[in-house]
Amino acid sequence: MFYVVLLAMVAAFLALQLYRVLGKRTGHEQPLPRPAEERVPQPVIPRTIDVTPEPRDHVGRTIEPGAETGLRAIVSAEPGFDVTQFLEGAQSAYRMILEAFWKGDRDALGWLTESDVAKAFGDAIDARTAAGHTLDNRLVSIERAVITSAVLQGRDAQITVRFDADIAAVTRDGDGNVVAGSLSDAVETHDVWTFARTLKSDDPNWKLSDTDEA
Repeated sequence: MFYVVLLAMVAAFLALQLYRVLGKRTGHEQPLPRPAEERVPQPVIPRTIDVTPEPRDHVGRTIEPGAETGLRAIVSAEPGFDVTQFLEGAQSAYRMILEAFWKGDRDALGWLTESDVAKAFGDAIDARTAAGHTLDNRLVSIERAVITSAVLQGRDAQITVRFDADIAAVTRDGDGNVVAGSLSDAVETHDVWTFARTLKSDDPNWKLSDTDEA
């Protein structure tokens, strides 16, 4: 009975953390798996969203011009949505999901990702376990996070974010020996992740629905 109560407490904690990370204001030793193979706090923006396009080589931009129309549609459908809060939450989710994958934490992945993505991560974890490998990875920094596209179809919203990050990655065998990577040399990574949510639903959480590499 104590074990069941403990599991319930852990599940409640994860749900609260997910709400704080990707809720609406109320949003590698190996490549991350792709669903087809192995397979958000947010400036507060007015309803019209002032997202004047910046030069495409502007290093400080957070929204690509192609995403503006979709973001306006999302804000129009759900005025409480806040772009900056979503983007900050997406960066937190990026870290949480990576760390859960590296640790093999399937429960956390289940809360943070949609079912097909969770399965893809799970399959990759199984393959890693079968090989007798463990990951000793660390997200050193997220250099930039940019919303590259946003789409609203009916009430279903999708926002895609490109993350440019530095990751130190090491793969160890069953005896703890390093078989790949180095913790002293961070590797530049460029991931494109899509987060999805049904607007005005009881579930306020955005979940990872697709992953790709830039």
